[in-house]
This record gives sequence, structure tokens and C-alpha cells, in this order.
Amino acid sequence: MAFWEYALLFGSVLAGGALGWARGIRGGQGLRLALSFSGAYILGITVLHLLPILFAGGNARMGLWILLGFLVQLLLDQLSRGVEHGHMHALKEGRSLSRAAVPIMLGLCVHAFIEGMPLSGYEMHSHHRHGAEWNHLLMGVILHKAPAAFALSLLFHHAGMPNRWVWLNLALFAAMSPLGAWLGEAFAFSAPVVRALLGIVTGSFFHIATTILFELEGNNQHQVNLARLAAILLGLAIAVFTVL
Repeated sequence: MAFWEYALLFGSVLAGGALGWARGIRGGQGLRLALSFSGAYILGITVLHLLPILFAGGNARMGLWILLGFLVQLLLDQLSRGVEHGHMHALKEGRSLSRAAVPIMLGLCVHAFIEGMPLSGYEMHSHHRHGAEWNHLLMGVILHKAPAAFALSLLFHHAGMPNRWVWLNLALFAAMSPLGAWLGEAFAFSAPVVRALLGIVTGSFFHIATTILFELEGNNQHQVNLARLAAILLGLAIAVFTVL
């Protein structure tokens, strides 16, 4: 990975967190639209790019890694309280949320670290197979992490956490995916290891995308307003465009 890709990974999280910190509680609707777009894009690249790479050559056992990734993300959600999915119900807990900062950060950071580990290997594998210049996994991580940082900043701000601690947590969260990517590049994981890690991330992406798209409204009516529908269609359209 190039230096600018590491910088983009780190900076996009800080930018999302800064926007959430600046807007405060008023940022809820914008966050929902951003998550709708990112969830649709993640679903699109998962189906159109990640799955074909994983199952190339008829490796049926790769489905086990995908299921493992789905389960891992389900477990991490118990720590992070679904912050990365835009679950803003945690705002109702008020200042008591500050006591949950450690498990929330643990869940988010472990998830971000795992997502970063196959980035370098995916880039080389994808270019070799498709001749592509677009790192779909990198963009999926960025478009997911920026809204997650927005939500994290919003929650900690609402909980009354001092600004210096909000920014310290954001910086720690921002460093996790680049750290995972650096580790993967430094140890030059073999192709089977990269594919296994990519399978875990794919399962995680399935969990994230479906949760965002089906639960974000917080009701059981399964209705999508026009603004969210437009954001979803745009995210899918961009994912499809990168295939053409």
C-alpha cells in the first residue's frame, strides 16, 4: 500500500469524527444518509468483487471463513453496541454511556484492525486477477469507518466526555486499520492467509451492510424514505460502475 492510502485510512476517520463533534446531536439525519450510502456500497462490492475473488477456483470451504466473520462481527457488536451501524439508541443512556467507553472502543478497534489486515494482500491479488487499479476493499473500509467515527464522536460528546478524551479515542480508532494493514504488509501474509482474512472481512461486511440497510430506521415497518432510497441507489450504482 502507498503512503497516501495509509493517510486516507487514518484521515477519513478523523474527518468523520470531527464532523460529528462539530455538529453534535443535530447530526443524526446526516449520519443515517451516510450510513445508507456506505452500507449499499459495501453490499455492492461484497457481492460484485469480494465473493468472486474468494470463490475463484471453486473453493467451497471459503464459506466457513465468511460465516466466521459474520459471527465475529455479531460478537463484537455486543461490545460496540452497534455504534458502527448508526445505532443511536445509546444516546438515551446519557452520561452513563461514558462508563461503557472501554468495551465500545475495544469492539470498534478489534473490528477495524481485522479489516485492515488483508488490505495489502487484497490489492496485489485483485490487481493480478482483474488488472484493476481500484482497491474496493480500501474504499469499503473508508466509507464504513468515517460514519462510524461520526457516530462515536457524537455518542461520546453527548455523554459529556472531555474533548481531549474524545480526540484520543478517535485517534486510537483511526490508527487501527492502518496498523492492521501495515502488519499484513510487513509480514507478507501468504495467499491462503490473505484469502482467509478476506473471507472474515467479507462476512463482517455482510453483517454490517444488512444491519445498516434493514435496521437503521429503528422500526418494524420496513419502509425507506426517498432520501435514504436515493443514498442506497447511489451506493449500489457506484459499486456497479467499478465493475464495468
